[in-house]
Amino acid sequence: MAETPGAPHRTTGSTLLQPLSALLGIPLDQINFVACQLFALFAAFWFRIYLGPSHASSAVRHAFATLFGIYFAVFCFGWYSIHLFVLVMMNYGIMNMASIANIHSPLMIITQKITTLACQLHDGIGRRAEELTAEQNRLAIKTRPSLLEYLSYLLNFMSIIAGPCSNYKDYIAFIEGRHVHMKLLEVNWKQKGYDRLPDPSPTGAVMCKLCITLVSLILFLTLTKNFPVAYIIDNEFLEKTSFLSRLGYLYVVTQAAKPKYYFAWTLADAVNNAAGYGFSGVDERGIFRWDLLSNLNIWNIETATSFKMYIENWNIQTAAWLKRVCYDRAPWYPTALTFILSALWHGIYPGYYFTFLTGILITLAARAIRNNCRRYFLASLPLKIAYDIVTWIVTQLAVCYTVAPFVMLAVEPTIKFYKSMYFHMHILSILVLLVLPIRPQAHSVRRPQNQVMQNSVKNKDE
Repeated sequence: MAETPGAPHRTTGSTLLQPLSALLGIPLDQINFVACQLFALFAAFWFRIYLGPSHASSAVRHAFATLFGIYFAVFCFGWYSIHLFVLVMMNYGIMNMASIANIHSPLMIITQKITTLACQLHDGIGRRAEELTAEQNRLAIKTRPSLLEYLSYLLNFMSIIAGPCSNYKDYIAFIEGRHVHMKLLEVNWKQKGYDRLPDPSPTGAVMCKLCITLVSLILFLTLTKNFPVAYIIDNEFLEKTSFLSRLGYLYVVTQAAKPKYYFAWTLADAVNNAAGYGFSGVDERGIFRWDLLSNLNIWNIETATSFKMYIENWNIQTAAWLKRVCYDRAPWYPTALTFILSALWHGIYPGYYFTFLTGILITLAARAIRNNCRRYFLASLPLKIAYDIVTWIVTQLAVCYTVAPFVMLAVEPTIKFYKSMYFHMHILSILVLLVLPIRPQAHSVRRPQNQVMQNSVKNKDE
């Protein structure tokens, strides 16, 4: 969702809503995006009520979801997006997105889905069960999908515009009407106070998420324009403000840039929930949870006291995709390779690479500090509170410092920004890595399931 500074707003999609765009002073591509997602929301409710598993066959549900998805792609991105459909068809059977990644924004989601499907098919057909981790074994696909299932998974209207990516098994279970019951059977629902298998409704979760999108939209329309990110490299601003003032303003502009992501991802989550997709089980209080496809946890983001905690709660489904296709499969340097893949997936702008390469450095430094220092602050409550306050401030500023190039995109403003910040986070991170001992990172989650069990038995015997 980053925009090139100073670039004119153009769209290859429908111009039907051009008068509304002119009236509101909002770029047409953004108007088309919101219109499609709102239409998808109503279509999702209709899909759940009138084309539910008890009213329509799986083939009809697959076909409807696919055709509406193609329509939304054409409305938002024009007939150029037919290339998307053609290339997806060409890739049926070979599961290779290298030739088409980063052509258009829906392909970012398509790339995730095809690589997810390819890895899970490889786990189910090309590898032995004892070679897999517990999660890989659970998600492995034993049978190649039909063409209709393949197209529906990739192009369905709930996720074609803004995602999120989901696992193939979960999606097929949703279409076939097994999704909710499958998740309920994973918990002991009788102990949660139910005497029979419940039938949870997503309406409450959808309404809650729509309230969040409304607040996010208001904040985006008011804050973002009043705190432009370009101002942090304005010559007059740099000459007249102190280093601490620049840090403070950096935090403010980063906060002002977040609502558009909160809006887009929460609305996408609500669309899936409205269709009946996204149920994740029952929590310890017996409350139904509809966060299987949630892309962010706003509270955990804003209160994060570690770089890791922040990343794990921001763009959650993309982080899960990166873990499953890269981190868990990388033979060496999994953290670095995962950040590099994330940069490649986002596109070709240099700012992306500045952000993710800086992220590698800060992640390693933050891990070293936490592993070596945190235990000394757990002895008393005041010490822990002080530690949490300091780490919250450092984490928020480190994130702002890291993501600024992601928004500025180009090399020149990025270098100018980092010079104005005296490269302080880069320097501090390098010093931390040079001074503090680095503990070997545990990779037990990446070992085959039988190896983990053998090691567990061995440790018990010792």
